Amino acid sequence: MAASHQLANRLLRLEGLFIRHALQTSAKQEQRQSNQREAKVTRPLRSRPAATMAGLPLAAFAAVALHLCLLATTTEGVHAGRTAYHFQPAKNWQNDPNGPMYFNGMYHFFYQYNPHGALWDIGNLSWGHSVSGDLVNWAALDTAIDPTAPFDINGCWSGSATILRGGTPAILYTGIDANHEQVQNVAFPKNPADPLLREWDKPSYNPVVPLPADVPGDKFRDPSTAWLGRDGLWRIAVSAEVSGVASTLVYRSVDFVRWERNDAPLHASRAAGMVECPDLFPVMLHGEEVGLDTSETGAGVSHVLKLSVMDTLQDYYMVGRYDDAADAFSPAEPERGDDNRRVLWAWANESDSQADDIARGWSGVQTVPRKLWLDKDGKQLRQWPIEEIETLRRKRVGLHRNKALHAGAMNEIVGVGGSQVDVEVAFRVPSLEAAEALEPNWLLDPQKLCGEKGASVPGGVGPFGLIVMASGDLQEHTAVFFRVFKQDDRYKVLMCTDLTRSSSRAGVYKPPYGGFVDVDIEEHKTIKLRTLVDHSVVESYGAEGRACITARVYPEHAETSNSHMFVFNNGTDKVKVTRLEAWELAAATVNVGDQGLMIVSKSRDDNESSY
Repeated sequence: MAASHQLANRLLRLEGLFIRHALQTSAKQEQRQSNQREAKVTRPLRSRPAATMAGLPLAAFAAVALHLCLLATTTEGVHAGRTAYHFQPAKNWQNDPNGPMYFNGMYHFFYQYNPHGALWDIGNLSWGHSVSGDLVNWAALDTAIDPTAPFDINGCWSGSATILRGGTPAILYTGIDANHEQVQNVAFPKNPADPLLREWDKPSYNPVVPLPADVPGDKFRDPSTAWLGRDGLWRIAVSAEVSGVASTLVYRSVDFVRWERNDAPLHASRAAGMVECPDLFPVMLHGEEVGLDTSETGAGVSHVLKLSVMDTLQDYYMVGRYDDAADAFSPAEPERGDDNRRVLWAWANESDSQADDIARGWSGVQTVPRKLWLDKDGKQLRQWPIEEIETLRRKRVGLHRNKALHAGAMNEIVGVGGSQVDVEVAFRVPSLEAAEALEPNWLLDPQKLCGEKGASVPGGVGPFGLIVMASGDLQEHTAVFFRVFKQDDRYKVLMCTDLTRSSSRAGVYKPPYGGFVDVDIEEHKTIKLRTLVDHSVVESYGAEGRACITARVYPEHAETSNSHMFVFNNGTDKVKVTRLEAWELAAATVNVGDQGLMIVSKSRDDNESSY
C-alpha cells in the first residue's frame, strides 16, 4: 500500500481472513476456561458531580462503509502509549496486515514493516512475520520477505496468503521494481514442513503479473487471497487505475504462476479514485456466525467485496452475488480459523507526530482480531472481538441491579483499573419523546455531526455512554456515546467517539468519529456498548457489532497517574444501565523474543489438546 506518514496518519487498513490448512479437519474447540479471578463488588458505580466536558470528536464509519476503530489508553508498566494486548512489533514501523493464515496448527501473521526505523520513510518495506497459538500471544520471527531482487528492490508491499491444493502455502505481494513500477510477485516457503515457515523463496521468474500497459506504474497493487472457480482456475483481485477509473481487476491461473487478466473488471468506479487492498469473500446468509472457505459458492451464500478508497480514506464494502463463470459481482445495494470463523485484522496508525514516532521507536498497532459475519438482515457485516481476548480477563466488577442515569449524571466505574480494561454496558431507553429532530443533511456526514454534537452538548435522548481514559480532574478524557434522533416517524441512533479532550498534548490529531447505527431502538428500547481500552487504543463496538469505532488517544496523565472510567448521560431524558460488567485485562506476550515463542508453543499445544 502506498502511504506517506501524513497519509498514514488518517488511514485504517482492513485486511482479510485467516486461511485454514485445506487438509486439516475442522473441529470445534471445547469451551476455554477463562482463568478469571472474580472480585465481587456490590457497588461498581460511584456517583460523581458533573464536570465540564468540551465537545469531543470520534472514530470513523459511514453509510455503506466498513468503518474500523482507533483509540488509546494507559496502564502501569506501559510507557508512551504502548499497548499491552494489541499486536505490534517490539520496535519500528508497521502498517497493513498481510497474509494472515492458519497452517499446521499455528496462526501466522505478516505485516508491512520497516526494520530500519519508526517511519514509513521511502516505503522500502519488508514483510514482518509473527506466529501464535491462540491469536493473543505472539512470537516475532525474522522478516519473511525483504526487498532484495530486481522485481521488489524498492519495497515489498501488501499482498495475501493462499493455501494451494496439496496444502502448500503461497504468498502474493506487490513489489516495487528497479523502475519504481508496481508488479505482482509470488513466494513459497523453503521448507513447508517447518511449522514456523521461517524462510521464504522468491522465484527468479517473478514478477508473475507484470504491470499492464493501460495502468500507471504507481497504480497497480495489493493482490487478494486467491479463490478457486468451478472451472478449477485460481482467481485473484488486484487494485488498479485503468484509464483514470478505479478498478478491481481479476486474474486467472491454472498453476499460480502464469496469470491472465479478465477482459472486464470485477468492479469499477469513476467516483472512487484509486482503491487499495481489495478482498472478495463468501458469507453465510441468515446471520450464521461461521466462516466459509474462500472458494465457497452456491445456495445460502452471498459475497462481500471490500475496498479501501484512497480519496475518502475509508474502507467500503458491498454485499451481493458473485458469478465465478463470468467473474461478475452484483451488489445487492448501490480464512477461516480453527473453529470456522472469518477473522478480520485492521491497522490503527498513530495520531500524533513523526517526532513522537521517532522518540518512541515504534509506530502503528493492529486492532484486536475480530470475527466477521453477515447480519440476519443480509445487508450489513457485523464484527466482534474474538473470544480468545476474554482469556485475558482478570479482576471483575459488575452491576447487580438497574441504575438510572438522570440528566447530567456521571457515575464512576470503580474496582478495576482504567487503562487496560474490557467494559460491556447495556443501556435501556424508557422514552423516545425527547429525541432531537434530524436534519436531512446530517445523514450525509455523520462524522461532522459527531463533532458538532459531542458528548458535552446536551440533547434529548443522549448523549449517553462511557467515558474512558479520564484524568482525576476530567481535563483529559475520551467519550464513546449514543444519541437518538427522530426523522419523520423513525428513529436514528448516532454512535460517536469524542476525542476533543483525549489529550492535552499539542500536535495530536483529534478528529470526530462516528456514524449511524442500523438498529431499531423503538422496538428494542435497549442498545449495548462494548469498549476495549489498551493505553493508546480504544476500540468500541455498538449494537452488538453493528458499528465499530477505533481511536488513538495520548493522555498525558496516563504516564504518571491512574485513569478513570464513567457511565454518563447528558440528555434531558433518563436512561437506565441494565447491565454493566468490567474486567481488568492482563498483558499478553507480544513479540518479545524467546519467551514469546515458548508461550506461543504452549498455547498451540493447549488448543490442539482441546479438539
